[in-house]
Amino acid sequence: MSGHTPQRARTVVDTLEETLLAITLGLMTLVTFANVVARYVFNSNILWGLEVTSILFAWLVLLGISYCVKMTAHLGVDAVVNLLPARARKICTLIAVVLCITYAFLLLKGGWDFWANFANLPATTGRWFPTGFQEKFLAKGWYETNDVFMPEIFQFMADWFNDGERYEKIPRLIPYVMLPLGMGLLLFRFLQAGWAVYSGKQGLLIVSHEAEDAVEEAAAKASQEK
Repeated sequence: MSGHTPQRARTVVDTLEETLLAITLGLMTLVTFANVVARYVFNSNILWGLEVTSILFAWLVLLGISYCVKMTAHLGVDAVVNLLPARARKICTLIAVVLCITYAFLLLKGGWDFWANFANLPATTGRWFPTGFQEKFLAKGWYETNDVFMPEIFQFMADWFNDGERYEKIPRLIPYVMLPLGMGLLLFRFLQAGWAVYSGKQGLLIVSHEAEDAVEEAAAKASQEK
């Protein structure tokens, strides 16, 4: 069975995900290029360039994980499951889906717990699964990044998270928000993939042997042209 993503109507989540990926990659490329020009042409340096690039790269990775689930682009080993009959292969894939959903849920909990206090919000209680929210916690909305200056247009956040005291650098809650957002999107994509597998619209969660098939097709086409 193919690992291709089933055809379906685009959703708001699809548009949001792809737009964020495009903007993140574009900004990362632009900042890196500008920093190279500043260094080698003007003998200067964009002080905040490295930190911004690092943040954007982390965002790109976290968004890319869920995007690859949607596109069935994650690599995996399917040598064993391909030996199984169709029904057994589907059962194994559904077991893998359940494990992936559980893992994504744990990542979402961990992402929220890490980010929440930086947004003056309570983290969840419970070691593995949420059992409630913290009653007492240290609000960390005043934590700032090291080098990235705070644009004037976003200073309204100081009233929300810093008791009205202006930020000099952007608060860490901004770059860290991608942790719960990215993991929530990953959980959503695994739920989607699980339903597609269960309903028979999708075979595997991984890319399978499509790359090998493409190479073989290209080789066969080249030999025919000769």
